[in-house]
Amino acid sequence: MPDRAEIDERIDRASARPFGRRFHLRGRERATAELRGPQTMRAHAAEIIAERLAPAEPRNDGRQTPYRNHPVFVAQHATATCCRSCLETWHGIAKGQRLDRAERSYVVEVIGRWIDRELATSLEGRDPGSSTSRRS
Repeated sequence: MPDRAEIDERIDRASARPFGRRFHLRGRERATAELRGPQTMRAHAAEIIAERLAPAEPRNDGRQTPYRNHPVFVAQHATATCCRSCLETWHGIAKGQRLDRAERSYVVEVIGRWIDRELATSLEGRDPGSSTSRRS
């Protein structure tokens, strides 16, 4: 698996394309990611990838990933891990064969890393007093 710097570089490249720039965690997706935490987000990503992306010929490939309603879906579009064509073009993972364990782990790490970066970026821009619990 590529190291963190290489993953960050690939995320930056995919997120720099006009389509990828549109995606950020906002509203309910952001709240879900903050509430559930990074381990749960990676677990959800692993389930979603296994079901929707790992088969050699995924059902509705190219249209199987919704644009919203879960942080993983948003991250998939931002990182070009949404369909087998994007995986091939942006990450060098060939179409037509089932994703192996290492490839699934890589995709999950890319998605998880993007979510981590999104949450960190949003926290850096906030007033230090505003990052406290909302239960006050």
